[in-house]
Amino acid sequence: MLFLEYPKCSTCRKAKQWLDGHQMEYTDRNIVEDNPTYGELKEWYEKSELPLKKFFNTSGMLYKQMQLKDKLGSMSEDEQLQLLATNGMLVKRPLIISGSTVFAGFRESDWEMLHKTSE
Repeated sequence: MLFLEYPKCSTCRKAKQWLDGHQMEYTDRNIVEDNPTYGELKEWYEKSELPLKKFFNTSGMLYKQMQLKDKLGSMSEDEQLQLLATNGMLVKRPLIISGSTVFAGFRESDWEMLHKTSE
């Protein structure tokens, strides 16, 4: 299982505590120091069956500075994935990837399902 986080993010810290509390093994990766590549993002997006917008950190300062709320609608999926690959601060976090399961953000109810499948 791969866990992508920004260590200063309180939600990421909460998610990491949850993983540790459930004795789940994972590989930790700093999303800013080791930004996901275009290929990784494309693969995760396709596996997730989530709308691509769910992969954007819409509450982040960079998202707001770049006025992406107004721009994403006119961008192709490919352009959006390329943009996400430029800066980890644009990517929703934490991200968890386990086999064919991908979660963007931390919702304990979703992650409980992940825990049950790993037992």
